[in-house]
Amino acid sequence: MEKKTEFVEAIVDKSKDFSRWYTDVVVKAQLADYSPIKGCMVIRPYGYALWEKIQSLLNARIKATGHQNAYFPLFVPEGLLAREAEHIEGFSPEVAWVTEAGSEKLEERLAIRPTSEAIICSMYAKWIDSWRDLPILINQWANIVRWERVTRLFLRTTEFLWQEGHTAHCTEKEAEEEALKMLGVYKDFIENDLAIPVLTGEKTEREKFAGALRTYSLEALMADGKALQTGTSHNLGQHFAKVFNITFQDMDEKRKYVWQTSWGVSTRLIGAIIMTHGDDSGLVLPPKIAPVQVIIIPIWGREEEKEIVASRVEEVERLLKAAYEVEVDWRSEYTPGWKFNEWELKGVPLRLEIGPKDVAKKQVVLVRRDTREKEFVSEEKVARRVGVLLDEIQADLFKRAKKFRNDNTRPASRIDEMEAILSEHRGFILASWCGSPDCEEKVKEKTMATIRCIPLGKRQAGKCVVCGKRGWAVYFSRAY
Repeated sequence: MEKKTEFVEAIVDKSKDFSRWYTDVVVKAQLADYSPIKGCMVIRPYGYALWEKIQSLLNARIKATGHQNAYFPLFVPEGLLAREAEHIEGFSPEVAWVTEAGSEKLEERLAIRPTSEAIICSMYAKWIDSWRDLPILINQWANIVRWERVTRLFLRTTEFLWQEGHTAHCTEKEAEEEALKMLGVYKDFIENDLAIPVLTGEKTEREKFAGALRTYSLEALMADGKALQTGTSHNLGQHFAKVFNITFQDMDEKRKYVWQTSWGVSTRLIGAIIMTHGDDSGLVLPPKIAPVQVIIIPIWGREEEKEIVASRVEEVERLLKAAYEVEVDWRSEYTPGWKFNEWELKGVPLRLEIGPKDVAKKQVVLVRRDTREKEFVSEEKVARRVGVLLDEIQADLFKRAKKFRNDNTRPASRIDEMEAILSEHRGFILASWCGSPDCEEKVKEKTMATIRCIPLGKRQAGKCVVCGKRGWAVYFSRAY
């Protein structure tokens, strides 16, 4: 019984120790745990169910845009990876190598994929010969290994899960349209399904993906005022095509290099959900991605009441299961209060209680996780009311997160203003930058903030916060 009690004991307050709060929530809500392998995590069933919901919803969006899923090997021969010098330079500190198989030393080291450009490009070089073979629109769901020195559950681990899209096109225009289209797909998914508002824009030259022509990112603001990159989309140009000799005969009968893109999001999104919506009691999950949308808690005192309550619970469960993810907590070894705390910790959007008095009154009790508002609903209206409340919770979580981001986005015209804002508030800072890497580095040295993205569309002119030369407005922040 001791261990059961510990499961629902208080987690540290967000405002007192955000980092500890985050870890407490991940571990105590049974999303993930530390493994015996340094830097690697075990994703527990509840955490993996959350990832499956994310995967299912995003996969449908990816397929709706004409992409197909495939799978490529986990191992990349060293010679293949080394063919793209800039690419391997970008990842070499994080690459894990296989050097032996059984008792034999390998003739060539194998990298455990830090990303899949090299292996996929080698295949595209085989598959593409004519303009008729284009575009190639492929996505894969896979695991990735990057040997990180400092790790944190979901946010940065040695091994993580993600999806990575890899496409090839006839023209630069088509590749650019693809990169921006997928950026839009991610934005729509993250905002509408995860209820997390994001800024989208282009990365600076020093922050872009190694080997890319242009990198676009999605940036979200966490509850501690730090930014989190939630996804990226890259126009790879012809860099990889030239390295791996991916050419096609165009309609004018000339051989040309293809134009490529890559784009991806990872299990880091689970960390974003926790840090955006969670509170001092644990997770608060948006209904669209919650593994359990409604938890039904039967309540009885005397044994003779149990049968009466159970019959009504089964009716309500059957009614709701046709449209929603519903579970019933029948465990008799825990009190109703203990169950309330546990399911609050797990972030279930809606709690439904049925006791003997509710059966007599032909009603149920509904309690929202986000606001803890309680209401009594007649049985004949429960299905409709559950749907309305889940929609309201989804919308309200996004509104609340967007208000927090807007309230914590501040302008600055000088670097000392930036320092003052970041020391007191953190958040996003909208300030002008001239485009110089030296000025970009100076801001980072003085404030520990980086340029998260250059907004898309018409640029807002201004004077650089460092040198005073003409520049344009960009978003700065300290980040994970």
